[in-house]
Amino acid sequence: MRLVLVVDDVRTLAEQYAYDLKRIAGYTTKIATSGKEALDILTMEPVDCVILDLEMPGVDGFEVLRRIKKDGFHVPVIVYTGTGNYERCVQAIKLGAYSFIDKAESMERVAHEVGNAIERWRLEAEVQTFRREATADRALIGNSETMRELESQIARVAAIPSAVLIVGDSGTGKELVAHELHDRSGRAQGPFIAINSAALPDTLIESELFGHERGAFTGANRTHRGAFERASGGTLFLDEIGELPAAVQAKLLRVLEQGEVTRLGAERATKIDTRVIAATHRDLDADVSSGRFREDLYYRINVHIVRVPPLRDRASDILDLANHFLSTTCARFGVRRKRFDQDVLDALMGYDWRRNNVRELRNIVERMVIATDGPTIGIDAVPDEIRGRATPVRAKTATFRGRKSEAERQIVVAALERHEWNITRTASELGLADHASLLKIMRRLAIKPR
Repeated sequence: MRLVLVVDDVRTLAEQYAYDLKRIAGYTTKIATSGKEALDILTMEPVDCVILDLEMPGVDGFEVLRRIKKDGFHVPVIVYTGTGNYERCVQAIKLGAYSFIDKAESMERVAHEVGNAIERWRLEAEVQTFRREATADRALIGNSETMRELESQIARVAAIPSAVLIVGDSGTGKELVAHELHDRSGRAQGPFIAINSAALPDTLIESELFGHERGAFTGANRTHRGAFERASGGTLFLDEIGELPAAVQAKLLRVLEQGEVTRLGAERATKIDTRVIAATHRDLDADVSSGRFREDLYYRINVHIVRVPPLRDRASDILDLANHFLSTTCARFGVRRKRFDQDVLDALMGYDWRRNNVRELRNIVERMVIATDGPTIGIDAVPDEIRGRATPVRAKTATFRGRKSEAERQIVVAALERHEWNITRTASELGLADHASLLKIMRRLAIKPR
């Protein structure tokens, strides 16, 4: 049932509107007789539409609109006026109101306008959610020293057509890096095909990679174009390439050397134009030494190596990542945006995320969103394994300069979070001369003001 909030300092008028909307359109209704009461209700209840009087004592309708926009309440607002001053209504539209009506309008017209506002807001929310979901998992988040180095590696390698090997721990975002390399290359308009080598049964790997002809084996009732063919003109991402069986490694090497692929059961090869980006969390040097991975294939795929840092080496990015995952998770579940309590942020910063890196952080944020009913995620929502192991994180980047920069970023970002990104208060806590000094440090550390 849709909930409509009617806000008017004249209680009898608000009650009449609420009664008529329920009678005519079947809406659930609630009234507020002040701007402050309206904002309190919006904080506590999932309101679907607001009918707002502009002329109220204290917190008037304009201030309510400003607070709705500032606090991120995603709700359509219809303003109404009995003064006939439509210039003020236009001003309200500029502040984010959906539309305006006159108090003399018939209630049938008001109910119709409410229905239109709710439906349009629903459609806009769906479009935004689809767009957000389409890009959210493709974003490389963070401005730490190690992430800036990663960005530099991607920029150097993206336009080069040679093969790339992406190495890094599980959950660090190797596929995101592969997408970035593809999107910044001359093949960006071509297909991006991702294959998880570890997830395919041995009996299907060759067919999936190289394709098969109809009748090539039992159950092959149609011709199948393999991943190399489907990715021609674009990029083929081979995740966990270290898991490929020896026989497939040999055939893969031939494809990379000859630039053509032969489907299972076919007599003739097909020319392809496919850039290969491979990824692994394994130590392929050790696998080559033990004979588990072909040395000639290894040197074919590691023309360029891009190393993705583990989350423990860029702890100052944890807050940005956590807030990003919080925003996208709330949008995906269709719930109002929540916020983290400072104790939660401290716990997230203190955990080393060694088991599954960024993927683990994303999953933990989702668990906390589900476990929290109110607008603030408190420490009780943090899983025990995170709270029990939270200790100060020490950056382990390779150089002294990197360690120093990461330590500085952690200190500054944590202080900014404690003071809700108020520059003056944070500068005072850090013992700096003024806010300009802090802004200078933030620019040097690539910390963007919120």
